[in-house]
Amino acid sequence: MTSKSASAGKEKLIDEEEEVLQAVILADSFNKRFRPLTTRKPRCLLPICNAPLLDWTFESLALAGVQEVFVICRSHAELVKDAIKESKWSKPGSGMKIVPIMTAKETFSPGDALRDVYTRGLVTTDFVLVMGDLVSNIRIDEVVRVHKERRRTNKDAIMTMVVKETGVKHRTRPRGESSVFVLDPETSECLHYEHVQGYPKKKSVNIPREIFEAHPEVDIRYDLLDCSIDICSVEVPSLFQDNFDYLDIRRDFVHGILTSDLLMKNIYCYIAEEGYAARVQDTRSYDAISKDILQRWTFPLVPDDNHPGRHIYEHTRGNRYIAKDNTVVLARTCNIGTNTLIGSSTKVSENATLIASVIGQNCTIGAGTTITNSYIFEDTVIGANCTIEQSIIGSGVQIKDGSHVQKGSLIADGVVIGPNARLEPFERLSTKREETETEDDDDDDSDVEEVESNQDSIDKSSLGPDTNAIVWPRDPPDEEDDEEGPENYKNQRFMRLGDNASDLDVSDEDEDSSSEEESSTEDEDDYHELASLSELSDASIHVPALSGLMADAEFRTEVTQSLERAFTEGHSVDNAAVELKTLRMASNVPLKRVKEAVVSAIVEKIPLIEGDPTAQRKEIYGVISRWGELINKIGGVDPVETVSILQAHCATSPRMPLFGQILAALYQEDIVEEDDIRAWHALPDSKGENRKEGIETDNFQKCWMIGSHMIQQFDAQESDTDSDESSEEEQPRRPAPQGAPQSKESSDDDEDDSSDSTEGVDGGESESPSEGISTSGTSSTRQSTNTSEDEDESEETDE
Repeated sequence: MTSKSASAGKEKLIDEEEEVLQAVILADSFNKRFRPLTTRKPRCLLPICNAPLLDWTFESLALAGVQEVFVICRSHAELVKDAIKESKWSKPGSGMKIVPIMTAKETFSPGDALRDVYTRGLVTTDFVLVMGDLVSNIRIDEVVRVHKERRRTNKDAIMTMVVKETGVKHRTRPRGESSVFVLDPETSECLHYEHVQGYPKKKSVNIPREIFEAHPEVDIRYDLLDCSIDICSVEVPSLFQDNFDYLDIRRDFVHGILTSDLLMKNIYCYIAEEGYAARVQDTRSYDAISKDILQRWTFPLVPDDNHPGRHIYEHTRGNRYIAKDNTVVLARTCNIGTNTLIGSSTKVSENATLIASVIGQNCTIGAGTTITNSYIFEDTVIGANCTIEQSIIGSGVQIKDGSHVQKGSLIADGVVIGPNARLEPFERLSTKREETETEDDDDDDSDVEEVESNQDSIDKSSLGPDTNAIVWPRDPPDEEDDEEGPENYKNQRFMRLGDNASDLDVSDEDEDSSSEEESSTEDEDDYHELASLSELSDASIHVPALSGLMADAEFRTEVTQSLERAFTEGHSVDNAAVELKTLRMASNVPLKRVKEAVVSAIVEKIPLIEGDPTAQRKEIYGVISRWGELINKIGGVDPVETVSILQAHCATSPRMPLFGQILAALYQEDIVEEDDIRAWHALPDSKGENRKEGIETDNFQKCWMIGSHMIQQFDAQESDTDSDESSEEEQPRRPAPQGAPQSKESSDDDEDDSSDSTEGVDGGESESPSEGISTSGTSSTRQSTNTSEDEDESEETDE
């Protein structure tokens, strides 16, 4: 008997090891956020970085070892089937079996699709559920392992949702839709879920009192990005079948399961600490994820290494990707900016400028044309002297000479505009469908037919004489015609490319918050039932009134990320400056904002060393000599402003005690001069005048006193120079303020310090001896330092 039992257990283990990992991809988007780009093809076949979205999803599943995939599609099912046949996954030895499943025309939601999965009996074990617009490099197999281990002890654990920690203002985080998760910190069980949309704004979430009674400690998280990757038990589709009110997976199913007193099922979260995952669920996220791919956050899924479209690109400095098949023609005078990808057989003409954009295969860009933050699909021709900004242009489009396409525009396949067309912001254009196409729209045909039938009353003179475009309405719908939920017009403003929605009215914010305070004071027993969203993370929930500030904060985040890469990878100062200029041009922010981000990043790069002033001084001068020049390289040289920005940052930073030494280092590197320090010192703001009392104001005044001491040193140095003209026989010395290391000639005590100057400052590249630490020596010494740094940068360029 014992032998048989052991044998059965062994067979069971073998069966578990050989169990096929299945996945279900919902290829339909179930919304209209990409209209009119999706009137002729589904969203999952739109290209991102020149590969269909569906291929990126397949790559993500392949990384996890998924062996069998069911692709559930309703609209354009034949196009999806053809794309799967042509993909590398249909080839023998691909390691993944893909089965396209066409569902009924009545499938209008993810819930309907999962009911169809249950009816067909497709899944036989725990499976991975994703949408067809996923870009991810997260090892889902590890999540599957954790889910299955949990299922062995808890059969009611029916789902594990993959989430990632992220800032509220991170560019990949959806602004129109986000989530509040209430978790058990010990088990990661999701105790409550609340959907949050941008408009109408939500000021609170209702958390059942029972959760706090049953769990002495809970985490209320608003800083988790929902990756839309779910590991589901085989009974999940049956739960959709039992409840036809479940339409959306999060808003209906997850919320319904967690609030049900009858089902008694458990849902968990897996907080992924590594990897990247995001959905292209609107045009704004399309832009954000495209930039993440180009900036290599999705590695190993990057254009030059493992491109899902099987294209081969050459990756050059500044994240420029050029097709490697020698078919790209770039004119000698064209300008290719950073974070740009150019597909094969594309021609870029003289004086054309491409910045932070993706150009598809077989495209033509005319002379003098400027394209910024835009996405051009294959076979598109753009004429001379055109301007395209923050837009998506479909396949086979013709934009003739002298045309201007403003931000947020969507131009569908085959449209012709121009010459000298002038598109308004957020314009949407398509072409009239043929009779054979009317049966294969991505949703019902009624709204497309309505758009096509209302063209006679539209003035198309601004689109040029040769246009064939159908113009989609720009005006918001009537209030009674507007959809409810996240698809309402104002909420969609947060989801579209180029729109910061800063004009939406939130004037009742203060009024509502005050009433909340009154109600919570009146009834202390209800304290745990309401949690203000502004308290759920370090950053407040996004509301329309803050969108301008958030755009600025998002830009600062991008600058910080760019500088972190430059620090880590050892970029040259010139290349780092070019990337920052490109970011500023793309984001349209004042130069001062760039300088603030640069100064704060450089200051925060300096490590704090306690108890060793000499080592601290070396660290300061090492960082400033390596990166200080970047402050002036970004444009608009204003040293007085630089000192003011430095003071403002140090006043709110743990590096406040280093202000004097950092300022001295900037002086030593010729980034600021004596007159600049005096001019800053004379400003009323530098003294902290007209500021509220507090630690920050005290720090402003301390910085000003340090400046006073430096100026006294300048005056004393000048006095000594006037009284001792004999010291002028050699080249004049630059006075060294307090905090600057003395040169070997001026102090014998620092011989040991100067001998250590051959150490590299930045781990990213080897520094010359003169870059290791600045000295207060002669002018010729400073010139030698600059020359050595230039040599290092030229070597880097040659490499």
